[in-house]
Amino acid sequence: MKLELDEVRRLTGPNLLSDHSGAIIDVFFEGIAPETVLKCWQQHVQICQLAVNWKQPTFHRFYTGGASMSIAAPMDQLYSACDLIELAWDRCVDQLLGHSVDKPINIKFSQRLSALKDTIKEERNPALLSLLQQARAHNVLCLPDDDEVSLGTGPSAVTWPIDKLPALKPFGLVSNSHLSKASENDIDWSAFSQIPLALITGTNGKSTSVRLAAEIAKCAKINAGVTSTDFIKVGDILIDEGDYSGPGGARMLLRDNRTEMAFLEVARGGLLRRGLPVPQADAALVTNVAGDHLGQYGINTVDEIAQVKLMVAKAIDSNAVLVLNADDKLIVEHSAHLSAPICWFSTNKDNPKIREALDKQMPCVYVDNNEFVYHFSEASNIANINQVPMTMEGTANYNIQNALGVIGLCKALHIPDEAISQGLKQFGLRPEDNPGRGNRYLVNDIQVVVDFAHNAHSMEAIIEMAAQTKANNKHVMFSHAGDRSDQEIIEVANIVKKLEPSNYVLAEIDKYLRGRAPNEISELVQTHLLSRGVPAASITVSPDPLTGCKHIMKRAQAGDLVLLFVLNDREKVQTYISTLG
Repeated sequence: MKLELDEVRRLTGPNLLSDHSGAIIDVFFEGIAPETVLKCWQQHVQICQLAVNWKQPTFHRFYTGGASMSIAAPMDQLYSACDLIELAWDRCVDQLLGHSVDKPINIKFSQRLSALKDTIKEERNPALLSLLQQARAHNVLCLPDDDEVSLGTGPSAVTWPIDKLPALKPFGLVSNSHLSKASENDIDWSAFSQIPLALITGTNGKSTSVRLAAEIAKCAKINAGVTSTDFIKVGDILIDEGDYSGPGGARMLLRDNRTEMAFLEVARGGLLRRGLPVPQADAALVTNVAGDHLGQYGINTVDEIAQVKLMVAKAIDSNAVLVLNADDKLIVEHSAHLSAPICWFSTNKDNPKIREALDKQMPCVYVDNNEFVYHFSEASNIANINQVPMTMEGTANYNIQNALGVIGLCKALHIPDEAISQGLKQFGLRPEDNPGRGNRYLVNDIQVVVDFAHNAHSMEAIIEMAAQTKANNKHVMFSHAGDRSDQEIIEVANIVKKLEPSNYVLAEIDKYLRGRAPNEISELVQTHLLSRGVPAASITVSPDPLTGCKHIMKRAQAGDLVLLFVLNDREKVQTYISTLG
């Protein structure tokens, strides 16, 4: 029998298991029924809760080889909740492995229980709970973290240190529906307002979508803020570079008084680690769903990824809009249980979901006669595909879909058609508009495309675009992260082979070995390509992307197409290309 703890973490917002903040524990087990493990853990959670005078519900989700189990908890007790569920798990393991539950275990339990009570006492913050309660009653967004708490968003946002909150009546003495004058006078709730806010998620296209949406907002003279896996930005001002696709990035952006509209990229990791960054949004976009990062946080299938991505629907009420891809079968399938208002988008006007939306007079976005069309009561032509640079004259179907989704998102935020059209027509004219995403160069009559695509779904989209591009010869450089399975790596190699390139350059990336030996990934790919009939002379292994780029550019001739899939050193690669003329 195997019983193993993987991770315990806080949940700061609505999540895959529930709509509550709390704590979650991921565990692995073998040789025992999942229901037996769950029942035992729940029993010990109940024992621990009784000992500390808690009464919070638990939730669970089984997956192959394990389970995620959580407990709800107030926002001022999340660390305590983590300690409680881990203590319950340790007790559960002791029992299931047949250890004695007499004195040695009881003494340990008593000591840890005493420490838990101390943690609960130290962590308790009635002022925070009171502020959260009154903020909900006034429909004002309250964003707490370990160090600070803020009310309002954008220009109206005010932030306090967590230990210096404004004086309010103690939690429990204020009614949600009848606030006393004393509590109302403590804070001028009318001073706080909410800026338009959108969530963007999906397997691919998230970063492109938030950048395009921000460009459109700029055309509408709105100072929009963006969080993404690459940076956090307000208007043209870069706040910081790095992965800000989680709740921390959302708080930083929404607390910035310069932010007039917010586009939050919401990545799978952040959703599973902490839950939704905000409880409510005006619009949300799910670009697509495909296999990526399988095996992490108990998400082992593409169906489960779809469930994670559609978590954003929890932030959409009847006054907001959920924008979904009607061309994605998994999204369509998993949308059946959703109650949120939906704006469907598709490259095909005859898509069943588009036809249904048209019949029911619901909003939708589609392509008709090479035009982007938004339809709600009546059709509005937004732009011609050939006028939109990111579509690469209509060959980049993946970016046609990204544009459709962003049109639906921006319409949900009431951005005028003129600004949407203008943004579409100018976004992508410069590589810096969307770094690493379909950046095109013409070097001595050689077409060069640089893209960050790093999984089968995104790389297939680029390869499909390249297949439609006229060229004498085609050359491809690509890499893969070591935390993907052999099968996933081989699948990418098969996708590249569809293009039948003259040259394959396999670029090593030390930063992304992630447990694999140097050259292990390249050797795997090379062996597979040779078995598929690719000549050895057509395959080159490069120590890094920049060296690989230099090699491939020396081989390319006028009239050729070069695809550079660059996971690392993108700036070095693009700087080198720009020096070639």
